[in-house]
Amino acid sequence: MAKIALITGATSGIGEACAHLFAREKYNLVLTGRRIDRLEKLAKKLNTKYDTEIAVSSFDVRDREQVISNLEKLPAKWKKVNVLINNAGLSQGLDPLQKGSFDDWDTMIDTNIKGLLYVSKIVSNWMITNSTGHIVNIGSIAGKEVYANGNVYCATKHAVDALNKAMRIDLLSHGIKVTGVHPGAVETEFSEVRFKGDKERAKKVYEGFEPLVAEDIAETIWFAVSRPAHVNINDLVIMPTAQANAGTIFRG
Repeated sequence: MAKIALITGATSGIGEACAHLFAREKYNLVLTGRRIDRLEKLAKKLNTKYDTEIAVSSFDVRDREQVISNLEKLPAKWKKVNVLINNAGLSQGLDPLQKGSFDDWDTMIDTNIKGLLYVSKIVSNWMITNSTGHIVNIGSIAGKEVYANGNVYCATKHAVDALNKAMRIDLLSHGIKVTGVHPGAVETEFSEVRFKGDKERAKKVYEGFEPLVAEDIAETIWFAVSRPAHVNINDLVIMPTAQANAGTIFRG
């Protein structure tokens, strides 16, 4: 029987790249995200290319009732999740704390922390029932260091780092693996979302160096997930060669 991976935020970027890679590796998939049209298009594409079974579930991880309702109504066979990739996350704005937007703060906290918790609580209980599982939490270099004007986003990713460690402890006796993957600069929709659709400003973030791409992170996740049963990768930080830390990038 094929294994199952549940991927949040699968409509673009790292989540979409993970969907392609895990489908290629013959996993069946539960793909979630807010944009149902993109989910359905991706599911059709992957099914045609890899002949894998796919369930799609469209909801916003910020909405607890949506998360609970949509996940719990999945048929029983889809609740035998082997791998959960907590990928849904975002940044909003790049302002000093004293000029920050309350709405931006709420969006980041509700998505990056509470959304991850809502999904993890439900799926981890499925894994406990099934006596198997691996949770992969997508953090950020912002969860290891704080950079100028990153304040609340960095705080949310520090929380992801802490929760990753806490899950590892809490789920240890159930044999469930937990891995944190913390990327540096990855060229996805991330900066475009941060700057509210300002594509020109987003493009400048990646000028002058070669950033990571979503497939780099998907391959890193696959490495962690594909280790033998007795091996758990606790924590991985992955950066483009041109980036030394959160705030130091060589732009040649």
